[in-house]
Amino acid sequence: MTDIKQQALRTLKLMDLTTLNEDDTDEKVIALCHQAKSPVGNTAAICIYPRFIPIARKTLREQGTPDVRIATVTNFPHGNDDIEIALAETRAAIAYGADEVDVVFPYRALMAGNAQVGFDLVKACKTACAEADVLLKVIIETGELKQEALIRQASEIAIDAGADFIKTSTGKVPVNATPEVAQIMMSVIRDKGVKAQVGFKPAGGVRTAEDAAIYLQLAEDTLGADWADARHFRFGASSLLANLLNTLGHSSDTSKSGY
Repeated sequence: MTDIKQQALRTLKLMDLTTLNEDDTDEKVIALCHQAKSPVGNTAAICIYPRFIPIARKTLREQGTPDVRIATVTNFPHGNDDIEIALAETRAAIAYGADEVDVVFPYRALMAGNAQVGFDLVKACKTACAEADVLLKVIIETGELKQEALIRQASEIAIDAGADFIKTSTGKVPVNATPEVAQIMMSVIRDKGVKAQVGFKPAGGVRTAEDAAIYLQLAEDTLGADWADARHFRFGASSLLANLLNTLGHSSDTSKSGY
């Protein structure tokens, strides 16, 4: 197997295969579950809106892939600073049966100088998730924060408040994951000495095996050769899957939603 094929296979098994569109339906989510069971292996997870978790759970179980994890989103996509609402949404997602919750950090509050609300919001959601053994990923929306100092600060706050993962983007703003912000965020994980506990998820804009390879190389250079496993590294993507399967010699009918 060539190096790019090996990278493609590794990437597929690290994917949070995602559909977060306003026109999502049960049928589209069922199709996503079918895509998560690929001819070369399963994706790590799917990422969907909370209301679709029950049908996804049923579909994954019936197709023999109960180990594919179900991630969902809360405080999404705007990252408002109302802790009560973010916590209520997170508790509802857990009640629906989520394995993982991707919560949006109140990034605009941070940009306005309020760092405390971000800590408190993540901490509250982490407490709810920890009680249910649910993984918490925190989306800091790097494309809106823009400045390295703010990206670093948001990453540090999320980690200090208990994030299991820090994630670049919602996929709903013009600029999503880039290698530059990935480097900043993974360096925070390294510098804080939390690489055993905290993972990283680039989301949006990773569309080819070659794109993914750049991020995996950054992870290796920053955090070590064996660090980027499914507990510590995910790609949030949809259109990426078709490219990976094509690279591996398989055709695909996967989503073209562009995430």
